[in-house]
Amino acid sequence: MDATTLHTSLGDASMESMNLLNEIAGRYPEAISFAAGRPFEGFYEVDQVHEYLRVFCDHLRTERGMTDAQVARTLYQYGDTKGIITDLIARSLAVDEGIEAAPASVVVTVGCQEAMFLVLRALRADDRDVLLAPSPTYVGLTGAALLADLPVRTVCTGGTGIDLDDLLVQLRAARAEGKRVRACYVTPDFANPVGVSMEMPDRRRLLDIAESEDILLLEDNAYGLFHSGPDRPATLKALDRRQRVVYLGSFAKTGVPGARVGYAVADQRVIRGAGDGTGGGLFADELSKIKSMLTVNTSPIGQAVIGGKLLSNGCSMIAANQREAAVYRDNLNQVLHGLAKRLGDRPEISWNAPTGGFFVVVTVPFTADDEFLEHAADRYGVLFTPMHHFYGSTAGFRQLRLSISTLTPDRIEEGLDRLAELILQRLR
Repeated sequence: MDATTLHTSLGDASMESMNLLNEIAGRYPEAISFAAGRPFEGFYEVDQVHEYLRVFCDHLRTERGMTDAQVARTLYQYGDTKGIITDLIARSLAVDEGIEAAPASVVVTVGCQEAMFLVLRALRADDRDVLLAPSPTYVGLTGAALLADLPVRTVCTGGTGIDLDDLLVQLRAARAEGKRVRACYVTPDFANPVGVSMEMPDRRRLLDIAESEDILLLEDNAYGLFHSGPDRPATLKALDRRQRVVYLGSFAKTGVPGARVGYAVADQRVIRGAGDGTGGGLFADELSKIKSMLTVNTSPIGQAVIGGKLLSNGCSMIAANQREAAVYRDNLNQVLHGLAKRLGDRPEISWNAPTGGFFVVVTVPFTADDEFLEHAADRYGVLFTPMHHFYGSTAGFRQLRLSISTLTPDRIEEGLDRLAELILQRLR
């Protein structure tokens, strides 16, 4: 088969990133990994899955008045395309984020990855359409845009998130070229990969820009609950009063990753009448049409597990993740202190200091690419993620991302020893 006859996305470097990193990790299973952005596994219990299922089934019987036969059908059969826990997700958003979302505006997806694809596929109408996204950015967003044939125009990232002045520059430059900017993807809290967070004035200004320039904001909030400070800033969606934000959520970091449950909140009105504002529904309804032809529906059993976890914790993922949040907070502090202890006297090496989330970015004065990662795994038994993967292999060759989420304190210390030895050896 001729590769040139396949979809063009398959030849893009971004499409290789996840597979390459997984392949290297698989070949060096004993290496200490700062690479994977997975949640902490120390509190997993198989019996909890069964308990969550039982809690959700009891909810179906007592709160929704289902018979045992109806409960069984809900779990075993194809379900509603939008999902069977939209009401619980809406309650959770109200409890944890102060977001008032009608259940009808929620679409439950196969992880947040599907939510991204559904939104981008719906927004891409013709060849004029483009998406804005910060650089560097999450490779899953880049991949979803490639699959949706929606070109991404990059916006600079500053010390506290996306550069709003450059956003305006890129938006107007795109329009000058005859392009139609449909949306801007943004992760206001602890963005993957850089770990930075937007300040409140910038959040409000971004919403004002979205309104004045007539674009949507696609807010990805996978890490927002893991804030180490006393007060969490409001999400864009909680601040949004003009339906400019499509909210992309996931239970991969806060719920049960293996359940593969994410969601989109898309409460924008879609106008179908002849300019009279009538005859339309919600953007969520449009997303569900695409989903019905893509994955049909999200696994009801996976949704039931997440629903049971929500119900067991008063629909609060903050309450459900108190132990995990403490681990991430301690791990982040340990990694930052450990880098300072081992490398703090080397001015040519630097790193940022996020206030939460999973990621720290280290900058070095040499090339830290995939070949260097292979060398690190083989000779030093330590893994990280080269940052060039988040730039589409166009930049970031002297940076590496450390994920702090999965390791125990002892493994962090050993891993930092190996990483420091690797870096210092390369500097000699």
